[in-house]
Amino acid sequence: MEFNHKPVLFRETIEALHIRPDGLYIDGTMGGGGHSEAILQRLAGGRLLSIDQDPDAIAAGGERLAKYPQSTVAQGNFAQMKELAQEHGIEAADGILLDIGVSSHQLDAPERGFSYHHDAPLDMRMSQAGLSARDFVNTLPQEELARIIARYGEDRSAGRIAAGICKAREQGEIATTLQLAEIIKDSVPAAVRRAEGHPARRTFQALRIAVNGELDRLREGLEAAFALLAPKGRLAVITFHSLEDRMVKREMARWCQGCTCPPDFPVCVCGKKPQGRLVYKKGLSPSAEELLENPRARSARLRVFEKNGQ
Repeated sequence: MEFNHKPVLFRETIEALHIRPDGLYIDGTMGGGGHSEAILQRLAGGRLLSIDQDPDAIAAGGERLAKYPQSTVAQGNFAQMKELAQEHGIEAADGILLDIGVSSHQLDAPERGFSYHHDAPLDMRMSQAGLSARDFVNTLPQEELARIIARYGEDRSAGRIAAGICKAREQGEIATTLQLAEIIKDSVPAAVRRAEGHPARRTFQALRIAVNGELDRLREGLEAAFALLAPKGRLAVITFHSLEDRMVKREMARWCQGCTCPPDFPVCVCGKKPQGRLVYKKGLSPSAEELLENPRARSARLRVFEKNGQ
């Protein structure tokens, strides 16, 4: 099957991994297999484990990578990468890649229910299992909906939107993406409707994050990745919104932090030592040329951490 996804910061990410021909690598978010194939093309004797939770990605990516004997494909969330790696005989990795967030395929396939541009069943489940966005908007209390929209969508109109959703569902179930988008549009102030960008964008983002537990999985995935990295191994993470980026930035900074004793202490008593370094201090953003080709890349940020050697 086709899984159309245009990776962002593609060249920069592959170069940042410093791929060794005999190295062991993990692509925790295989998607359509673009990053995975680029890694495999640079291997000679090494191995790549590609992971994805989306059955569509497993089918498409698995087919694309089948011609590479160094390739192993496993279905699961990247938060489970340590267990999945061990199941496939990988105890440590020389490089790990995480491309966080929704893929172009998921956005562009109406039946997946991620987009407010298409009328489709309201879903948003990356794994296609568990509770859907439809379940969330039709069952959660107004206060919980407002909290989700405010926290994960950072939307100032969260209270109005949650109230509008609860009022609308009294008249009947909210079942489609455009139905929800119209409810949101009707709930926000006129100034928000006139502003650039669709007024439903932040709410859809918030629901997607909540439905998939994305921030919890990211936190777990970063911990698993750090534990799996071999000495001098690199972790490259691409994020697409500020909540993800702040978490990645904070965790990588923590790994790089050294002594935290007050400066007037004559000797260190905390025992903390840096466990690695940032390859790019402020991360990398897409070039102007890439943004012209792929406007969806506008909010992307690449951060890369290198673990200390032994």
